[in-house]
Amino acid sequence: MQASFDAGKNIGLDTIDSFVDGAAVKRPGDLGYQVCRDKLDHLVAVPEGKACATLLELYNEEGIVVEPAGALSIAALDFFAEEIRDKHVVCLISGGNNDIDRTEEIKERALLYEGRKHYFVINLAQRAGALKEFVVEVLGPEDDIVFFEYAKKTNRTHGPAIVGIETPSNKNFLSLKENIEKCGIKYEYLNNKDSLFRYIV
Repeated sequence: MQASFDAGKNIGLDTIDSFVDGAAVKRPGDLGYQVCRDKLDHLVAVPEGKACATLLELYNEEGIVVEPAGALSIAALDFFAEEIRDKHVVCLISGGNNDIDRTEEIKERALLYEGRKHYFVINLAQRAGALKEFVVEVLGPEDDIVFFEYAKKTNRTHGPAIVGIETPSNKNFLSLKENIEKCGIKYEYLNNKDSLFRYIV
């Protein structure tokens, strides 16, 4: 729908990310598109990670079960925080068709969006105690390693390992990177590399 609004006519997309499946269509219906063009002032694009974070918040704090698409209207509120302050706002919440098997993926996407989960490839020394040193010298007191996997060894002294680290706040990220660099560990940050990242998450 957003692409059609931008183009000024109803168009189709070659590919879509179907995670928020209730709102993911390659081409809107002609009637639906026309109604939206006539009645809506504008559309708000909500990142899927934000929808996931809102979905979890609705469940954990209000006991409301919705699917990702059903959380979109609530998720969009944060983008208008100043405009709607002290005003009465009505949001439609729909779609309770949420598969429990998707819970971990929903949580993963929410943490990534909030900047609280980070993946690195680190060049780890192949000796006893190397991982313990990484934990002690790099991680903060509330940071957790939630994913760790050695890749193929390239030499006898060092080998690449994929590490996933969860932090309590997105503010921890800079200190995390600084600590890795202080230790002289070569690394590659994966969160912003879609071609590599999709094979992990």
